Amino acid sequence: MKAEKSLVIEDLLKRVNASPFLFVVDYTGLTVEKFAELRKRLRACSAEIHVYKNNLVKKAAEKAGYPGEIGPHLTGQSAYVTGAKDVYAAAKILKNFTAEFAKPVMKVGVLDGNLLDAASIKILADLPSREVLLSQLLGMLQAPASALARVLKAKSELETPAS
Repeated sequence: MKAEKSLVIEDLLKRVNASPFLFVVDYTGLTVEKFAELRKRLRACSAEIHVYKNNLVKKAAEKAGYPGEIGPHLTGQSAYVTGAKDVYAAAKILKNFTAEFAKPVMKVGVLDGNLLDAASIKILADLPSREVLLSQLLGMLQAPASALARVLKAKSELETPAS
């Protein structure tokens, strides 16, 4: 039995180390059909949700170097969300699913080794997507050059005699 537990811990440790984030949610009262729907929605953004025994997750979190404050949140019926890349999309899916079905309830999260409370995860969910943020940044970087080009063009039009 101990060998099986260590295999599960190692598998979980691989998932945790491969993901920049971990969200812990309470799925009490969520039907199998709704849980499958949540799993399907998360899969669309390269995220996964799994259920493990809380004490095994505590051991894997310790091995991964997660903050010790995560331990008290690992109680009850907990599911664990990890993903390959987009933390914002996973947080948004969890927030929208909770708004739609009142389950699951956010408990805690870890992002790049920092502990996040439920309110912080909701703030992450409200951020625009990565593509939108990149386009906004590009617009801000182009704005001074565009303004200079407009001023130079207007000046050259003023200096050109009208025919």
